[in-house]
Amino acid sequence: MENPAQKIRLIMELRRQGISNTEVLSAIERVPRDAFVPKTFRDRAYENIALPIASGQTISQPYVVAYMTQMLKLDKRRKVLEIGTGSGYQTAILARLCRRVYSIERYRNLLEQAEAAFEELKITNITTRLGDGYKGWPEQAPFDRIIVTAAAEEVPEALLDQLGPDGIMILPVGKDSANQHILRLSKDKDGDVSEEVLLPVRFVPMVQGVAEES
Repeated sequence: MENPAQKIRLIMELRRQGISNTEVLSAIERVPRDAFVPKTFRDRAYENIALPIASGQTISQPYVVAYMTQMLKLDKRRKVLEIGTGSGYQTAILARLCRRVYSIERYRNLLEQAEAAFEELKITNITTRLGDGYKGWPEQAPFDRIIVTAAAEEVPEALLDQLGPDGIMILPVGKDSANQHILRLSKDKDGDVSEEVLLPVRFVPMVQGVAEES
């Protein structure tokens, strides 16, 4: 069950950690994280920690979700590509802040659970598909913003190609979990790309292809 006191504590903690964008904080306040967390962990849904979900994946720490979202500089005109639907929590946060989210997931079971949560919460501006995140979603490109929620060893070229002019891509990059950083890539009007190294993080690795059904 949603616990208002825990949620307020979480918002205050995020503010202390430097999340200053009021729209991002409002989205975190309004999207029920417990709807995306497995039942066994629901009592911990508003702790500022990552939690395990199915298929060896995780629902990211609220701070990391808020930080990556804040760094995307979203507004209601933006069309966003998300690589790694996962629990769907980050997707639902994005959906409150932009025009439409296109989200790709390689695990069918995760995708179905996330879609059920979006339906239950009546979120209608998310389009999902089962697919290989490395390939992006060329039919819908270009995107104003791209966010990747698993760590690639290097920036996937196909995703950079699908980023539009004045676009921003946020993703964790690193060869192993001890050496990952969030990068922000900004593409200017001429298509030139600049890169900033932001925060050290630990994400699950980004894997090519669609997961085998077990």
